[in-house]
Amino acid sequence: MSTSRAAGDQLRLPGAGGRAEVAAGAVHVPGWLDPADQLRLVAAFHEWARPPAGLRHARMPNGVAMSVATVCLGWHWYPYRYSRTVDDGGGEPVKPFPGWLGDLARAAVTDAYGDAGGYRPDVALINRYDTDARLGMHQDRDEHSPAPVVSLSLGDTCVFRFGNPHTRNRPWTDVQLRSGDLFVFGGPSRLAYHGVTKTVPGSGRPALRLAGQRINITVRESGL
Repeated sequence: MSTSRAAGDQLRLPGAGGRAEVAAGAVHVPGWLDPADQLRLVAAFHEWARPPAGLRHARMPNGVAMSVATVCLGWHWYPYRYSRTVDDGGGEPVKPFPGWLGDLARAAVTDAYGDAGGYRPDVALINRYDTDARLGMHQDRDEHSPAPVVSLSLGDTCVFRFGNPHTRNRPWTDVQLRSGDLFVFGGPSRLAYHGVTKTVPGSGRPALRLAGQRINITVRESGL
């Protein structure tokens, strides 16, 4: 179910049903990760976040630090490129992309689309949001592959704004992503603008012990 707020501007409510196609090629699957899988991913995040090549706030070309903190696997991302080393930091080699995470992403694409279609992910960007962190409308266009992006949510709920491939402006749909939710976007929506407008403090599962944080794991096929 969705509640219209303005032409092409909608809010998808939490718990409003199962798998939903938000736009062509963009699929939201609430509760895709079970509680045990969420705990395993949070434990993995804490390992990935440690230095060297750990969690950091990337800086935009104008020098402003992003409010979201990021750690990368497989390839290191910084605006707007990929490298095998932390070129915007200490130069350490990027952490490896684990095969089990690739298997999980392929299962996600299969559940979203019915077929993984030869999906071969090799990079993950893991973002940590605190209460004040936001992510402006942007396109994931630094990859050379048109394969889908897989997004897994852990911890606090966020409002995820999913737009269109042509402009940062409307039409868009606001989707509440809760801990365990899957969001996959590819095909006509692969270059859709998207962002996070807010998180909801205290909305996460206490068992995850994320202390008012949201963790978002995005898995991609770089084509590099």
